[in-house]
Amino acid sequence: MALPKCRIHRIAVSFFFFLAGICFASWASRIPAIQAKLNLNNAALGAVLFCLPVGLLTSLPVAGYLVARFGSRLIVILAAVLYASTLPMLGFAHSTTQLMITLFIFGFGGNLMNISINTQAVGAESYYKKPIMASFHGIWSLAGFTGAAVGTFMVRFSILPGYHYLCISAFALVILLVFSRLLVPQDRNQDEKLPIFARPDRAILNLGLIAFCSMICEGAMFDWSGIYFEHVVRPGKAWITVGYTAFMCSMATGRFVGDWVASRLGMKSMLQLSGTLTAGGLLLAVCFPNIITATLGFLLVGAGVSSVVPMIYSAAGRSKNMSPGVAIAAVSTIGYLGFLIGPPFIGFIAQASSLRVSLALIAVMGAMIALIAGRMREN
Repeated sequence: MALPKCRIHRIAVSFFFFLAGICFASWASRIPAIQAKLNLNNAALGAVLFCLPVGLLTSLPVAGYLVARFGSRLIVILAAVLYASTLPMLGFAHSTTQLMITLFIFGFGGNLMNISINTQAVGAESYYKKPIMASFHGIWSLAGFTGAAVGTFMVRFSILPGYHYLCISAFALVILLVFSRLLVPQDRNQDEKLPIFARPDRAILNLGLIAFCSMICEGAMFDWSGIYFEHVVRPGKAWITVGYTAFMCSMATGRFVGDWVASRLGMKSMLQLSGTLTAGGLLLAVCFPNIITATLGFLLVGAGVSSVVPMIYSAAGRSKNMSPGVAIAAVSTIGYLGFLIGPPFIGFIAQASSLRVSLALIAVMGAMIALIAGRMREN
């Protein structure tokens, strides 16, 4: 029995989300090995890693233009080729300069993939009468766990990063060959009369601000949850990562159930709930810094942020005034600024006062999600 067209497109888009997630997680899983190979100290590694977000930010306006001009299907395929083929170059880099240049290209290709595949997801969602965007991001999270597990296996058997990455690239090539022709052929609301370059309207700016607040909270969890447990909660060495693990698990789970909840609550109420959970979880961890309450708090934060960005991308892709790719790129630009600003902001505040104070201020960003969403029109 042949699958319906909507199902075929959804499966194909899901595999490309998995491709994006496993490529990024594979890179991250071998950073210590690459640091050791090139004899980089922590400061030099920090400078090298900064090339990835620089490449990401550089690609944002380019990605929006390319998707609007040529359609997301072609750009997804080209971005996947660039992203997957750059990965082995990172593993085989023989100098810091070579690694920095390649990492810039990797970041550029990764965000090109991000904008185009989310535009594809908006197109796939248009075939359904219910939200499905969060499930695609759940697939990305699942790919992240898979990439980390494969990385652990490769480290266990002393397989060099370059050869590890070649295996991932070969897997990506299989996905490209099998599923590229099954992607959504035409973007939702694709209209030649819509401007490629346009000033974001109030609705897009509000979505961008929500993404900004949410990604500040995400960045805080990614970079500071382990440090918070080590220096504030102090649960013992074996339990230092439990907060981060709780956050990641609840975020991944939340993305798979988020569409079901959003279809019943509506986007506005869902965003208000997400902001409340994020702020409440952070405040719980800050006010009661022991292993049980802090872990529960980080679980709530993961559930809170899990569906915010997927819902924002979905809403941006339905813009009547901008093409989906340009609207998603505009929202991503504002959102990723939060992701980049958040971690150093926490560090500065923690140095001036304490880590508990800085995370309490981040909780304000969670509350802002609920406040901004409360002033939005239901979409």
